[in-house]
Amino acid sequence: MRCADGKAPTDKTCYEANIFDQRPDPTYGTGAIVHIAAVSPMPKAGGKWNTYDITVKGTRLTVTLNGAKTVDVEDSKFSSGPIALQYGAGAVKFRKVQIKPL
Repeated sequence: MRCADGKAPTDKTCYEANIFDQRPDPTYGTGAIVHIAAVSPMPKAGGKWNTYDITVKGTRLTVTLNGAKTVDVEDSKFSSGPIALQYGAGAVKFRKVQIKPL
């Protein structure tokens, strides 16, 4: 979310909400925002459809995975920018992606 460069998104140039159960460092695995908000214990999301509700309003970022809030944090690193969908490995499918202005 709020990528500095939507054509080349990275965890350093965007807020990145993860679905990555196999991440070598689970601190920022599924349910976390990489380098901003860790999650513990990390929920498991692999092998099934999941719902993510992600809200970025002002400096507040919240992430809810399958109805359970995993992140509620303030951060002002990125004040604006587009969203991007990316994956690191394996099969990843997105459906019903909706963006709503707040």
